[in-house]
Amino acid sequence: MARLDYFAPGVYVEEVDRGSRPIDGVQTNIGAFIGFTEAIRNGAEIGKPMLITNWNQYLEYFAKENSDGFTDFDAYLPFSVNGWFLNGGARCWVVSIGARIRKSGQERRGQESTALTVERGAKRDSLQFTLKEGQMDKGSVKVEIIPDEPKTTTPSNENAPAPIPAEFFQVKITDTDGEELETHEHLTMDSNVSEEVGTYVQTAMQESQYVSVEIKAQQGLPLALRPINGRYEVSPPPVLPTPENLQQYVQGMRDDRSGIQGLFEIDEVTMITCPDLMKAHQVGLLDIDQVHGIMELMVSLCENASPNPPNRMVVLDTPYDKVKPQEVSSWLTNDFNRRSMFAALYYPWIKVPNPRKNGKPILVPPSGHMMGVWSRTDETRGVYKAPANETPRGVIGLDYDCNFREQELLNPQGINCIRTFPGRGIKIWGARTLVEPDKTEWRYISVRRLMSYIEKSIELGTQWVVFEPNDQDLWARVRRTVSNEWH
Repeated sequence: MARLDYFAPGVYVEEVDRGSRPIDGVQTNIGAFIGFTEAIRNGAEIGKPMLITNWNQYLEYFAKENSDGFTDFDAYLPFSVNGWFLNGGARCWVVSIGARIRKSGQERRGQESTALTVERGAKRDSLQFTLKEGQMDKGSVKVEIIPDEPKTTTPSNENAPAPIPAEFFQVKITDTDGEELETHEHLTMDSNVSEEVGTYVQTAMQESQYVSVEIKAQQGLPLALRPINGRYEVSPPPVLPTPENLQQYVQGMRDDRSGIQGLFEIDEVTMITCPDLMKAHQVGLLDIDQVHGIMELMVSLCENASPNPPNRMVVLDTPYDKVKPQEVSSWLTNDFNRRSMFAALYYPWIKVPNPRKNGKPILVPPSGHMMGVWSRTDETRGVYKAPANETPRGVIGLDYDCNFREQELLNPQGINCIRTFPGRGIKIWGARTLVEPDKTEWRYISVRRLMSYIEKSIELGTQWVVFEPNDQDLWARVRRTVSNEWH
């Protein structure tokens, strides 16, 4: 609109915005994972989504210190996240629903404390720290062992031996952000130390508000028993999911942005999987109907993004005990029987090396690796390219070698097969959604995701129109912007 304050003769130059506004394409390769982890630490919370940009960052939040990130009970989520990054996955969000599992029929026990053992120089145990009862629900703390000196090197008792400075140390306790909580000075492993020289470590730590200490080294000189210097983390007991609380952790709540429902409050997430549904089913924490219920929840949330266009897909896994093609076909048709253009299903399970068993193969659900291939295809070719005829990285075998005739049974049902081809290796040999067979326009993953990409990009790229006058000029500008961008 022209200005109205031209009060003097002259030439006035104005910049008038008349052209179309560019629309930036949204990112399509952001994944989300829900499952069991080895630990929950450094600010991560059970049920709360945590942004992860690489495998090392995953270890920081969901693995014990100096661990490989996998679990002793073979949780599937670490394999899935690792497969995501191996196959070219970008950043992702991870929700931990527990750091330990109770197998079916196992006796329930009270909450066990997680102890941190600090070694001495001889690689033997020195001290063992545990969180005090009042700190259990508040999270981890850091314990730092640093050199210190005795209070005095010349005790008043002339017959007492002179203290050895090297045997004295300091225990500093901080929170996970590094803020100092308390410090205990002039500590020693000598239980007979004079008060004017230093303090016995067990006596001093009784005054701590955060941790308690147990002496693990009983024989030897105080200098030899002294814990080595370092910074260590003392964590709360691992969360033990039960049949009563697991459903709550997995489903979560939108209000506190936890679980599956919390992931749908994160706008950038475009693909979701929950590989440890099958682990929970295997160990008796969830029956098959509960598994179907959680699958249904994920599919429904992907479909229901109103008022915004839906732009997420869920990648599902087949049950662990459905190995043959006929069993998978029957399960999908007669048991689960849920169809949606926003869901994809891959078969069979894949074999990957298990670091906890010296690299021996373990069967895991394929969803995490498949999502990594989706992300890689988006980056190298584009979201319009079907994520098929690709080699999944990190896969050394399949649970079942499906042949051409067997795939003829599965492919029309929307079950994407992973197959082994002589001379070509393992290939993803399907890229279909789980849409109803008669909705042919939404049959392929690439078509569904391309349309979601376009719709979401237009939604975000036209936010400037919201409070503009709703007239013909505005609509002409909108049409021009969208037409110029996508033609």
